[in-house]
Amino acid sequence: MFKNNDGLIDEIRNRFQHVDHCPYQGPRVFFENAGGALTLKSVVERSTELAAIPDNQGRDNPASHELVRIINEAKADIRSFLGAAKGPVFVGESGTELLFRLISVAVLEAPAGGDVVGSTLEHPASVSACARWSKIAGRNFVSVTHNSQTGTVTADDYRPFVTSETRVATILHTSPVTGMAVDVAGIAKLIRDVSPECYIIVDGIQHAAHGGLDIDSYGIDAYAISPYKVFSRHGYGIAWVSERMGILPHDRLIGSAVDQWDLGTRDTASYATFSEVVRYFDWLGGNFTSSTDRRERIVAAGKAIHQHEKDLTDAMLYGVGGQDGLAAMSEVSVIGGIDNPLREGLVSLSVDNMLAVDVVSALREKGIRVHVRKDDLFSGNILKPLKMDDCVRVSMCHYNTEQEVAQFLDAMQSIKKQTP
Repeated sequence: MFKNNDGLIDEIRNRFQHVDHCPYQGPRVFFENAGGALTLKSVVERSTELAAIPDNQGRDNPASHELVRIINEAKADIRSFLGAAKGPVFVGESGTELLFRLISVAVLEAPAGGDVVGSTLEHPASVSACARWSKIAGRNFVSVTHNSQTGTVTADDYRPFVTSETRVATILHTSPVTGMAVDVAGIAKLIRDVSPECYIIVDGIQHAAHGGLDIDSYGIDAYAISPYKVFSRHGYGIAWVSERMGILPHDRLIGSAVDQWDLGTRDTASYATFSEVVRYFDWLGGNFTSSTDRRERIVAAGKAIHQHEKDLTDAMLYGVGGQDGLAAMSEVSVIGGIDNPLREGLVSLSVDNMLAVDVVSALREKGIRVHVRKDDLFSGNILKPLKMDDCVRVSMCHYNTEQEVAQFLDAMQSIKKQTP
């Protein structure tokens, strides 16, 4: 846990906009990070600065040269953050748009025949893209059933569905509904052992802010994130592809480099604002290691973030500040179980005899910002097997505090007493 007495948590919180105050509501605790994390102040400043620049890349003038330098620097920063030594990195409209692009290329360009394999844990971005492009390419789309009780999916779950004919596979790194992480490397190894040439694409949108990335160790071909969930802003997504997938036929201008994935003139601020995110991880990691190696500091930051968020979720589940935790509230049920080591900063719950929307509203009135997840296109895959119509998603990040968790638990005590 980042402790107040060493001043670090205050330093962390001071680097973010609106950390404890909504400009439309007033004071509030922000536990809606899975919907979009808080934004770094440096991101806002950098975005504003570059929005005023009229020049484009590729011209012979000092401003244009600087924009190119910023983009190239950002691509190196992205590699450091992802832990990816080789392969193209590029920006797109959003994480969802990039997943559609990545999956379409893999499904259309993999050797003929065979299957596309994903899981029922996945976000509709991956599922929808796989369903659409599998049909167009004449491939079978196979869906692995996740474990509803643990809220995750494992290599053993994938095993019966992966064959030598598996051409493309998708994996979700962390669920934005259950909050549980997935062993990407373990599933990828299983797939590689059975179908070595399979293209493996990972949705890292929920995971990226919560525990560090090491793409070179995963044995995959593509990874997508949404920077607005990693302390940047809306309006762009980031993707990495392996060298072999990078040169597959894909949308690009005739005459451009074979591994060129950016389309059109890019918003330099998209790249530059993510550099600010990487600088933040670099700074944070410097509080936990004396290493002068940037990648090692980023890794240290990821480990510290993961531990702090585990401490926060443990406090929420087991109690803190004199408040009972959710585990002691008989009226409350927690998706994925109370004792689940795969949880990453997120607790989804229901309260007996209360609609999730009513719980969310009651928490809002007490200054706690959370979100409802319903049996719809975004969350039905998780809620239907549990025979649930809805749930309350309480999602934290490393800038949240024990005190905020105690405020939430106090509010929950009050709300559950009002249940019939």
